[in-house]
Amino acid sequence: MIRPLILLLFGLINCNDTADSDPLTAPKVYTSKHAEALAFCKKNGYSQDYYFLVDLSIHSGKKRFFVYDFNQKKVSDSNLVTHGACDAFDNNDTKYEKVKFSNKNDSHCSSVGKYKVGKRDYSSWGIKVKYWLDGLEPTNANARNRVVVLHSWEAVANTEIYPKYTPLSWGCPAVSDAFMEKLDAKLQKTEKPVLLWIIE
Repeated sequence: MIRPLILLLFGLINCNDTADSDPLTAPKVYTSKHAEALAFCKKNGYSQDYYFLVDLSIHSGKKRFFVYDFNQKKVSDSNLVTHGACDAFDNNDTKYEKVKFSNKNDSHCSSVGKYKVGKRDYSSWGIKVKYWLDGLEPTNANARNRVVVLHSWEAVANTEIYPKYTPLSWGCPAVSDAFMEKLDAKLQKTEKPVLLWIIE
């Protein structure tokens, strides 16, 4: 026990080193993102109860769709989510491992940025419910034209499958049927618009 203490004192052991130090699997803290999201919601009349944060830098077999509760100041739910194949115009040999982004029509890519979760509508996928997404930034302003929507898909697992990958979409953030049922119930009870923010 003495040797590790000596090494720690001399800075030879990083006290933050853990079995989860792998950047693909380590949990992340998004304090600045949550603060920015809340400020955005206050300024623009969005719900100040919660928002959705999607971090596409995380391995697709890990939870990377987060429901953040502003009041409790914590993630209240999380699950898997797809990213776009981004292979319509060019070969994308690393499409499972690394997300590529585009706002171009028919690109099949994900798009980063803030979105307004819009109208609830019928979907031919999953639980047959989708929410239109309105891109609010130059990086995702074409979302509605591209029919990039929040929906579910039977092929998406409801638990982590790492090191396996989640199937690819054509740019939509698709989740499991069970998770979509929870999101749908939450969204239907929310009177103000809800923010969905995709980051990389």
